[in-house]
Amino acid sequence: MTVSRNSLIACAKNIVKTSNLSRGDAVVIRGGAHTLQLLERIALEVYKVGAIPMITVTSDKYIKEVYDKIPASTLAVIPKHFVGAVKECDMIIGVEELDDRSIAARFPREKLQARQKSLMPIRDLMSHPTKAKKWLYAGWPTRAAARSYGISYGELEDAIIRGMTVPPETLMRIGKQMNRKFKDAAWVHVWDNKGTDFRVDIKGKMHNIDDGIISKEDYDANDRGANLPAGELFFAPRETVGDGTFFCPITKDRDSEKIITDVHLEFRSGRLLLDKVTASRNVDALISSFKECEALDRAKYHPVRTTNIAELGIGFNPRIKRAFRYILTDEKVRGTVHIAFGGNKGFGGRSQSTIHWDFVSAPGANIEVERTDGKTVQVMRSGKLL
Repeated sequence: MTVSRNSLIACAKNIVKTSNLSRGDAVVIRGGAHTLQLLERIALEVYKVGAIPMITVTSDKYIKEVYDKIPASTLAVIPKHFVGAVKECDMIIGVEELDDRSIAARFPREKLQARQKSLMPIRDLMSHPTKAKKWLYAGWPTRAAARSYGISYGELEDAIIRGMTVPPETLMRIGKQMNRKFKDAAWVHVWDNKGTDFRVDIKGKMHNIDDGIISKEDYDANDRGANLPAGELFFAPRETVGDGTFFCPITKDRDSEKIITDVHLEFRSGRLLLDKVTASRNVDALISSFKECEALDRAKYHPVRTTNIAELGIGFNPRIKRAFRYILTDEKVRGTVHIAFGGNKGFGGRSQSTIHWDFVSAPGANIEVERTDGKTVQVMRSGKLL
């Protein structure tokens, strides 16, 4: 653990503040062994508000041995005891599980898929239309992660810790300022000089300001989750309309953590065209993840929305300066736009899926809004809010 004690305490306090707990709430806190001091501090802060914590911890060594030695048939078994804990809890707080996330690139895909299948009942509980559990996922810096991103540990710690401790009041003020530009928006047009050029329909859709608090208003609107660092304005566009192209400089495979670079996506009538996806590295991993999730979705959800447009987001965290392929911070960089495919029912959409995959643009995007009165206004030019 390299983060200072003061920063650790500040992050724990912010995580519990975001969770907006009530007295007597049952809280499951999960994370990797490298985050144990943070998990314990979170638990103490949970106790202080009168809620009751339970900590579960894993390690890189344990997870690696699971995927090395345990057969897929066993990994596919539904963990009834974990399902029971989720049923009974009010809140799940998760912190980065792996110290060195690059080890996941070597996990067999069939075992990753089996594990994903076993967790579907938990996903159902987390996305129940009226009884969904509250959840929070927080990033955490490690030296191994910094090496894998090609940056210094100090840069990674600065982005995560400083980004996580921006006061919610500050984020709400910035978010409201940005949201005014989207008043009465019908269509949104986004483009840049890297290959992004698309239009999506957000007429009548919820305007979600990610200020780092799961408020009562969020809860009542069934938006019951949060990420830290926070700081984005996001929408669930109409899932079956919208066309265009999107360029994402770098991302990671949702299952294997393999790095995927120079990703070009094309979607028509809201649906990602998998046969037209290109990338300079590991494009097969991207396509495989979507197809594997689509197979799971076909057995469970109707209509199948694995590859439908799910989200349009604009980052605005003032303390996160640049992207380095860590999605949790990349999508909060001011001047970037991200889109996602898959599920979006938790924030105003209609799609259920086992996947929600965000792709972040290069910095410097342009955004134009066509309002319901037919007037068109540009709200962002080269990453700068106008």
